[in-house]
Amino acid sequence: MARLDGRVAIVTGGANGIGRAVAERLARDGASVVVADLAAAGDDVAAGIEQAGGSAAFVATDVTRDDDLRRMIDAAVARFGRLDVLVNNAGVGACVPFAQLTPETWDRVHAVNLRAVYRACQLALPALVSRRGVIVNVASQSGLVGQAMNEAYCASKGGVVLLTRSLARELGPQGVRVNCVCPGGVETAMLDGFLESIGAAPGDVAQHVPLRRFAEPAEVASVVSFLVSDDASYVTGAAIPVDGGGTA
Repeated sequence: MARLDGRVAIVTGGANGIGRAVAERLARDGASVVVADLAAAGDDVAAGIEQAGGSAAFVATDVTRDDDLRRMIDAAVARFGRLDVLVNNAGVGACVPFAQLTPETWDRVHAVNLRAVYRACQLALPALVSRRGVIVNVASQSGLVGQAMNEAYCASKGGVVLLTRSLARELGPQGVRVNCVCPGGVETAMLDGFLESIGAAPGDVAQHVPLRRFAEPAEVASVVSFLVSDDASYVTGAAIPVDGGGTA
């Protein structure tokens, strides 16, 4: 048996990058997966999982809208009968000099990266409590250390880390585990955009990482799969760096 056989998982931001890798890995490990994303490519991800012999469904979701989050959760329960795992991965960035950071950009980053995590956890809570389920939030290395010209993103991801730890304390007595992963540089479109905005060459930046390279999305997905499995049954409240030693 695969270690997630019979489990049902939601992955937000599941159409691309880390979210896609997480959805595909959880499916390979036996979970039925709801791929939640605004991008229509999420439908292709779900179809690919099904073609590979897994079980998946795409639900078009704007994580900043409570009605969409409710529909996402209801769809998981209606399609697969329950909800065991919530992976809050959807995120956006904004790399600009602080003097140019607008309130509108700040609000947008926090709406997607932090408020949506809080609301998805809250709305999914009844279903998760009934299954003694698991939440994994995708934070960032940027939630553990500061970065110039990245204040909105760092603040939002730092909020995800402490939201995770607070929820772990409150929900532990109800049997719900809550952890987060904190990726460093990962080979995704978001990283490409960040490097372009600061005018940096990928190879030059990677040389500052102890492992001398960026991560592949699948390497983050492997840690998520561990955290949602019974192998991590006594792990809660953790913020695990997946950053090649960048915050060591």
